[in-house]
Amino acid sequence: MNGHTLTCENLTIGYESALREPLTFTVPPGSVLAVVGPSGCGKSTLLSTIAGVIPAHSGRVLIDGVDVTQMPTHTRKVAMVFQEPLLFPTMTVRDNVAYGPRRSGASASDARSTAEELLSWVDLAGLGDRNVDQLSGGQAQRVSLARALAADPAVLCLDEPFSALDAPLRSRLAADVLALVRRTGIPAVHVTHDPDEAETMTGNDPSGSILSL
Repeated sequence: MNGHTLTCENLTIGYESALREPLTFTVPPGSVLAVVGPSGCGKSTLLSTIAGVIPAHSGRVLIDGVDVTQMPTHTRKVAMVFQEPLLFPTMTVRDNVAYGPRRSGASASDARSTAEELLSWVDLAGLGDRNVDQLSGGQAQRVSLARALAADPAVLCLDEPFSALDAPLRSRLAADVLALVRRTGIPAVHVTHDPDEAETMTGNDPSGSILSL
């Protein structure tokens, strides 16, 4: 996977009074922008606009220098991980991760290899044959992350994916996600209400940053 860059220029949304003030930022390859704020401040709205689910009121969203502001969601290569793991309950862990590559035309063997590699990245090697209902909350979120990465995204959006987990597990998963972002070169935008989690997500990387809403 190659490095990518996300840029928002003078972005306003104006959806339900959220994010009416212009936002400008750049997330370099392999870095995390942590967006911190209370419920209702527009954190999730920002992610939805980056992904193309909610239109921008003004300004631009650029991925690798290409203006995608008017492009439909499915063409942007933006992957989302949500608070609740969105996994197919009738599929195994491996098949959940392999679903994206298979939909994109990969052979069954290639999709399986991709899934196995990504499961090892998220410390779930050997669990590919498990049913998803046999997973803990933390394991389920790791599968969600692996499935998002399997789509080979240009941008990763994380919508409070650890908020339902206990504090030690939140901290551990945040550090793991930061390591994966650095490894893949994918820029990530992570929203949270927890300043400590935001600090963990950005690490000591000078290219990482925190945006308060």
